[in-house]
Amino acid sequence: MVQISSKTLTLGEFLELPETKPIREYIDGKIIEKPMPQGKHSAIQGELVATINHGMRSKRIARAFPELRCNFGDRSIVFDIVVFTWERITRDEKGEIANIFTLAPHWTIEILSPGQSQTKVTKNILHCLKHGTEMGWLIDPDEQTIFVYRPQQEVEVYDQLDLLLSVPSFAQELHLTVQDIFTCLIE
Repeated sequence: MVQISSKTLTLGEFLELPETKPIREYIDGKIIEKPMPQGKHSAIQGELVATINHGMRSKRIARAFPELRCNFGDRSIVFDIVVFTWERITRDEKGEIANIFTLAPHWTIEILSPGQSQTKVTKNILHCLKHGTEMGWLIDPDEQTIFVYRPQQEVEVYDQLDLLLSVPSFAQELHLTVQDIFTCLIE
């Protein structure tokens, strides 16, 4: 992430700006440019969204969204993947999925891109946990490691391929191993 503005803005002022590519986020009063995803990131993101939605969406338990901007806690963050339980999916007056989400997701999943700061991504996950997120994953494709964050608990580290990953309480039907996450990189 690259800071592109030293001028402090309000969240409201930031949200009035046009969307750009690469994507910009609003963190601690500053505009931060999010790195463009590359091959490993995109492969993991696509497979994981499809896997979560296959197991959860048809049963109306939850839904995964890629690259969704969420505005809460005086931040505007575009997450690699967010998962909302069915009843908390933001809807518009027609009952359709809204364009603007103003609450923390139940589960956030971030995938490190080359050159991206693990510290900054971790801070976004911790911000989510302070605002009601049940679980955060940080996936490091280069190290083939997944860090699992929960509110007020020690971070879990998964780096053995056969380990079954912790998932949020609403997603207990998902049985994913570390290998399941990284297999898409070789197939």
